[in-house]
Amino acid sequence: MQAGILAAAGILSRLIGLLYRSPLTAIIGAEGMGYYQMAYNIYTMILLISSYSIPSAISKVIAQKLAWKEYRNAHRIYRTSLWYVLLVGTAAGLVLFFGGPYLVEGEAAAKVLKVFAPTVFLSGILGVMRGYFQAHKSMLQTSVSQIVEQLINAAVSILAAVLLIRAVLGTLEWKDAAFNSSRSMYGAAGSAVGTTAGVLFALLFMWGVYALNRPLIRRRIDRDRSERQDTYGDIFRMIMGVVTPFILSTAVYNLSAALNQTIYSKILRYWREVSAENISYYYGILSEAVTISNIPIAFASAMAAAMIPAVTQYAACKDWDKVREKIQLAVKTTMIISIPCAAGLCILAKPVVMLLYPQADTVEMASRLLMVLAVSVIFYALSTLSNSCLQGMGKTGMPIFHAGVALALQTPVAALLLLFTQWNLFALALANIVYSLTICILNQLSLRKVVGYRQQVWKTFLIPLLAAGFMGGLAWAAYEGLHLLTGANAVSLGAAVVLGAAAYFALLILLRGLTEEELRGFPKGRLLVKAAKKCRLLK
Repeated sequence: MQAGILAAAGILSRLIGLLYRSPLTAIIGAEGMGYYQMAYNIYTMILLISSYSIPSAISKVIAQKLAWKEYRNAHRIYRTSLWYVLLVGTAAGLVLFFGGPYLVEGEAAAKVLKVFAPTVFLSGILGVMRGYFQAHKSMLQTSVSQIVEQLINAAVSILAAVLLIRAVLGTLEWKDAAFNSSRSMYGAAGSAVGTTAGVLFALLFMWGVYALNRPLIRRRIDRDRSERQDTYGDIFRMIMGVVTPFILSTAVYNLSAALNQTIYSKILRYWREVSAENISYYYGILSEAVTISNIPIAFASAMAAAMIPAVTQYAACKDWDKVREKIQLAVKTTMIISIPCAAGLCILAKPVVMLLYPQADTVEMASRLLMVLAVSVIFYALSTLSNSCLQGMGKTGMPIFHAGVALALQTPVAALLLLFTQWNLFALALANIVYSLTICILNQLSLRKVVGYRQQVWKTFLIPLLAAGFMGGLAWAAYEGLHLLTGANAVSLGAAVVLGAAAYFALLILLRGLTEEELRGFPKGRLLVKAAKKCRLLK
């Protein structure tokens, strides 16, 4: 249920993020989106190193103390973590502000990167507060703050882009190449302001929630009778010992995007002599496909965040049967969602891109890229979840090693394909698949070794694949038929998605991929069971 709450918020947040990208692209163009995405990838890397892993890491440390009912120590960890992120966030912000010319290709992307500097500082504080509530197995606060963050981000990004372009250039019209490049750069810088505004408002929301809960927190601390009291020095060393592996794991795990971006821009710029503007333009098209493919992965990310406190507490109590049970259920639930999403994105790639990014000059390439990237949705979902399982059991070094091995495999693949083929962006998409598949396999082998975990292959993978295959064929036929009759892309796509989802749900139950008990465990599970029984899918 907690994973469902967080997943719903994560998917809604990503949908908001996806929907505002379409009008934003119309304002700043594919070139502007390229500047934004290049700066954003580097910002994300610095964020990963400084504070991105904080919610998961803090959630793990505090959950362990809560399992032992050490409420005073749990709150001391929270306070020490705030000081930690203040120091690290300040350093990371300075790196972004002054290191732009050395971190990204081109002056325009470097200017956009400077705008992200304050966001890193604020994100660390926000991460600690989210981790504190997640440790209590309450995902509602994080969920609402994510939605607030994306709503403010969407509104301010578009508004700031328009205002900055008008303030500097005086018009929103497209003119010659030099003017359009400047317009794209200032528009991208304005959209980066939206990211900062979103994080700031989410932080204010979380601070308000904490203030409301403060009397309850104080009462519980006052009733704490545990004899052990950790010193701030001990806590700081504990945080460093847990946060550092989390940071390394997450940083290496997410390094592929920034590394592939660098390889792509360097090879095209110096090997093929492509201009920085064209590199940014085409990379902007890739960002459209990547943004869409990331939406279903939000469920796996939410499941992973919700699993860490539970796995940590059961592992702390040496209840390995419960750990295996949690992992098995989480993997099965994630695959039941991720596999049909991947199939749907692959089969309906062009209609989806036409709906969200209707710019005629980018639809064909973006939709073909999305078809390739759809395959990686399953692997990323599974590897994201298994990373968190290993981290929750204290095996934080394993995900780091696995991500390093995957990176060592995918990097030469990307470089060789870019050097000796004309695949360009598709080389990055294929490298993405190699990377996610490698991590996925290595993590699964480690889980089997560490905790004796073995997944049910038939019910977890094969039945959802069979159901998704039938669903995809039905959805494609429905879309083509309706589009031929109506000519309306949005109506045809919506009907095809609803019909395909219903068919998948029915087949999944008929093939015994889900039991009634498992179905009840989903958010609104009782309604799902009732609907299944009405349709005679369940007895």
